[in-house]
Amino acid sequence: MSRLLFKLVILVAIAGALFLLYRALSQYTLDEVVSSTTAIPAPRIAAAIGFAAGSYLCLTGFDWLAVRYAGKPLPWRRTALASFTSLSIGHNIGIAALSSGAIRYRFYTRWGLGKADVAKVIVFCGLTVGLGLSTLGAIGLLLYPAEAERMMAIDGAALTALAVACLAIPAIYLVLAAFMRKQLRFREWTLELPSLPIAAGQVAIGTVNFAFVAACLHQLLLAFSPVAYLKVAAVYVVANVTAIVSHVPGGLGVLEAAVLYLLPQSSAIGALVAFRVVYFFIPLALGVPMFVASEYALRDVEPPSQGSATQP
Repeated sequence: MSRLLFKLVILVAIAGALFLLYRALSQYTLDEVVSSTTAIPAPRIAAAIGFAAGSYLCLTGFDWLAVRYAGKPLPWRRTALASFTSLSIGHNIGIAALSSGAIRYRFYTRWGLGKADVAKVIVFCGLTVGLGLSTLGAIGLLLYPAEAERMMAIDGAALTALAVACLAIPAIYLVLAAFMRKQLRFREWTLELPSLPIAAGQVAIGTVNFAFVAACLHQLLLAFSPVAYLKVAAVYVVANVTAIVSHVPGGLGVLEAAVLYLLPQSSAIGALVAFRVVYFFIPLALGVPMFVASEYALRDVEPPSQGSATQP
């Protein structure tokens, strides 16, 4: 009964992902999609796809480090499959910790991780995102303070304090990982710190991931305006920081806020549509059939009764 129920849940998830792809694409007319993408030179599109692939490659590294942090190392090919499939769908659904976490659970429990291990993987990946955003965010705040002040509506002193705080987060994390061997406790929450090499890997790969995302967006913006890469990276990451510490003006999303700030409205549509196609829709179109295929290929692999990892 439980197996049948789980299969029904998986079918619903697949159907939901297909619906999300349809709904996301239906926000734009066919003419908008075609005209926006054809206005961008093919080399720019190819470069953007390459940088998007680099970002997703970094994201597979999140999982590769995470299973080692959980004490259940797996081959990269497995963590890459779980990471790309879960995040290509989760990025489009939203609330990635839950949506992609459910798909990660499906993969990792089949490969010998227990519920607590999968929870560690999800928390670790979330921390890696935060560390990368904090590191690159600090760089953006320091390099382009004027843009940050206008986007976040804060004065110079508060901006400097925020930049220092953003830099302090990964620095403190690395120091704690190097010297603290006890669990961190905050009320009912506990966190077991990774080793220093793994923690350093988190900071590095998390930062590079956001750098790749910004590079993807930059390539598409260059088709409409000669904007500098560092400015794109700064504004994009500052927009993400803004979404966390305040409200994005006009109720816009993070991506929309960044693009509309960098380009006038008429040009922004082209870059925005192209970016969504490259970074969200193409991975989703690949991730859904991969998930379906994995369900067929792994249909006879059931989670072990104990939490020990299977041998690669």
